[in-house]
Amino acid sequence: MRLQILHYRFCITAFFLFYTIAKAQQSPAIAIYFDENKTYQTIQNFAASDAWACQFVGNWEDVKKNKIADWLFSMDTLSNGNPKGIGLSLWRYNLGAGSAEQGDSSGIKDEWRRAALTINKKSTERKKVEAQNWFLQAAKQRGVQQFLGFFNSPPVQLTKNGKAYASKGNCNIDSTHYKAFADYTVKAIGAIKKSTGITFNYISPVNEPQWDWSDGGQEGCPYTNTEISKVVKAFSKAFQQNKLNTKLLITESGHLKYLLPANDKQDKDDQIRDFFNPASPIYIGNLSNVSHTIASHSYFTTSPFADAIALRTGVKDSITHTKNLDFWQSEYCILGDNAGEINGNKKDLGMDAALYVAKVIYEDLVAANASAWQWWTAISAYDYKDGLVYIDKNKTGGNFSDSKMLWAMGNYSRFIRPGMKRINVDVASNDLLISGYKDMQKDKLVLVCINETATEKPVVLDKAVLSSSTKLITYTTDAIRSLDKKITAANDLVIPAKSVVTIVLN
Repeated sequence: MRLQILHYRFCITAFFLFYTIAKAQQSPAIAIYFDENKTYQTIQNFAASDAWACQFVGNWEDVKKNKIADWLFSMDTLSNGNPKGIGLSLWRYNLGAGSAEQGDSSGIKDEWRRAALTINKKSTERKKVEAQNWFLQAAKQRGVQQFLGFFNSPPVQLTKNGKAYASKGNCNIDSTHYKAFADYTVKAIGAIKKSTGITFNYISPVNEPQWDWSDGGQEGCPYTNTEISKVVKAFSKAFQQNKLNTKLLITESGHLKYLLPANDKQDKDDQIRDFFNPASPIYIGNLSNVSHTIASHSYFTTSPFADAIALRTGVKDSITHTKNLDFWQSEYCILGDNAGEINGNKKDLGMDAALYVAKVIYEDLVAANASAWQWWTAISAYDYKDGLVYIDKNKTGGNFSDSKMLWAMGNYSRFIRPGMKRINVDVASNDLLISGYKDMQKDKLVLVCINETATEKPVVLDKAVLSSSTKLITYTTDAIRSLDKKITAANDLVIPAKSVVTIVLN
């Protein structure tokens, strides 16, 4: 018995010794400085698109597609206080060019990448549009108020080669058909409104115009800046004549560098100047229904970090010198090898991909002053890092799963709502990436913290109104948690290893 007591005392002593050593070795708290009176861009939305899976998943059984819709759009909470979904605030709708109607003769081998015309006569293709429309309505029912329709290609009946992809890298629609393209779009907007009650806030007629789109991998069409200007003018006139309030979003550039002088794509670069400088011969910034927004995709520009920040700073500076112009990052998923940091191949439901995506959002919001950040395909059937939700490649039903990329994006989209402003944040460490946002009406502050390191990081918020006992709400996404809610004291704030944490201060 005496030996057992001595052993017990030894264990207790050893425990307190190790605890004391651990506390002594614990990293000092990292100070986070923020100035809510120094503001930057106004956030417009966070979004994802319905391409391409929603044309099938919208016909799956109700319980499955409703669960997916909840994950993407819901602002409700579960019984434990955790978010039910990530609360996307804009939904991107793929206005198909009609390759689905053409079937195998479309030249697009993967049936899931063919898209149906919004206005069509084939019942099988109408069913695909109805499936898309189910998600459109599901988004609205769950509180989404912004909707954007985008074309990858003009309708096949208007293209030069009768296909939804181009030949030899040339624009696939003749200028004599620009008006017909615009008129078709007006009819498509009307048809969707009649079916769903939703009118698009935005139409994006051109997608990644710098690429040649000649391989038949998906619908696509290249344009020069001059051709884009003429297409937009035709759309603008048709919208005015039909009294549509829908705005035109341009340019959905395939690479951030083409917003600036790049010199490797003739008449496809320097898009900020070409479209929004009144001195430009193809200026369209004076058209009343053109959104004063320049949009680009963040592909191929996210690594290494220093280069990503430098390019985005250049975009921000150019936009700053253009009156009343916003920047939207309008499409992203993980492509390529990203300077060896992460490869787009093979899906990743875990935190490695999620942390990378969170960092890209940080780059675009903080360095480029993006007022919107939009993901590519919300639902993926592929073994690739391109989805928020993953499904079996099955037209009528199957398994589905969420990903940590979904919830890490939710650390932003759920809490940074349209109308909030980004505020100045400084961090006394390179180990954390932190951005801040303020709800100007509710006087609420939101901080999003990214910790890519393998160790937790104690932090302290440097703000006079905070006392050590101030209660904060945190939402943590890491390997075992997905936007898990916790109430904690300001003096006990820790950002876990390999996590994305949203801090809400009311």
